[in-house]
Amino acid sequence: MLACRLSIMALTAELDKRVAHGILKPDPDQRQVAGKFDALLERLHRHSSRPGIFKRLIGKTPAAIKGLYLYGEVGRGKTMLMDLFFDAVTDLPKRRIHFHAFMQEVHAKRASLKGDDVIAEIADGIAHQAQLLCLDEMQIVDIADAMIIGRLFDALQRRGICFVTTSNLPPDGLYKDGLNRQLFLPFIERLNASLEIVSLDSRLDYRLGRIKSRDTYITPLGAEATLKLTSVWNDLTDNANGETVDIELLGRKLHVPKAARGCARFTFADLCENPLGPPDYLAIAGRFKIIFIDGIPILGPAKRNQAKRFVVMIDTFYDAGTRLVASAEAEPEHLYPKGQHGFEFQRTASRLKEMQSAYWWGKPVVET
Repeated sequence: MLACRLSIMALTAELDKRVAHGILKPDPDQRQVAGKFDALLERLHRHSSRPGIFKRLIGKTPAAIKGLYLYGEVGRGKTMLMDLFFDAVTDLPKRRIHFHAFMQEVHAKRASLKGDDVIAEIADGIAHQAQLLCLDEMQIVDIADAMIIGRLFDALQRRGICFVTTSNLPPDGLYKDGLNRQLFLPFIERLNASLEIVSLDSRLDYRLGRIKSRDTYITPLGAEATLKLTSVWNDLTDNANGETVDIELLGRKLHVPKAARGCARFTFADLCENPLGPPDYLAIAGRFKIIFIDGIPILGPAKRNQAKRFVVMIDTFYDAGTRLVASAEAEPEHLYPKGQHGFEFQRTASRLKEMQSAYWWGKPVVET
């Protein structure tokens, strides 16, 4: 194993430095978690300092270092802390990747390999690249992921890989109500047993401070509106490109074109021109806390069905406490100039206005 130069207390010291310079606000919960990462740095340091020749001579792979599973609400600083940890590890083969992107790679490799033990081959390839694997935003929403992740996790641990992962959910909340979840439960048990489970309980969503003085309902439509919407997306996702996600729902898949950091981005057509209903909107609200919608048009008589879905969607998002960022052709009160749903749309327009307010963005998120 390569020598690993690690700075003990690296995260706590870096966090204190950023607070002193006004880059971050003091947060005792974040500092406590930074101490957990510092302890992991020390474990890696001790492990990498042991002579490696004896292990190679007897042909054994060193046991995996006990990693860390960090969970908590969106915007509390989980990814920031994991990235500080990742940067603090030097001269050790390592990889940091979003969980959904990682699983897409795994499925692609699985489809291309023809051996008797494909999982072992995939694990060998990953272990050849990295001894530390950092996975951001673990969230099991697909039965295909659920059925493969446990076997892969075991195979990687047998090869001495150290895991660090972030998630919005504790291990026991993963794949909740998923199809054949009983087959997934052994993996949850292994996560709880083999990783240190750490909760980040900070009361503040620090990303929401970035929304102050920013428009969250942008009109009229056009290139400038698209740029403004993308700018807000970049602020709230830390410039993430986003990944496609499929949500399992009643035996079918609900496609999310772009998702990152608890945010999802759709076009109006994605949400209101397709035959979606309350279960779909509720599933989206349950999975994401901030929804971006591009291109809400004026909903005249020719768009009766789209208008009806739009009303249902906004009602669902409002009841769930969802944060909404949207670009639209007109202000809320002018989106529906006339038609049989005029009275219902008055309430929708009022809710759209409220969902732009500082009060709305600052209130606690409702769990669905």
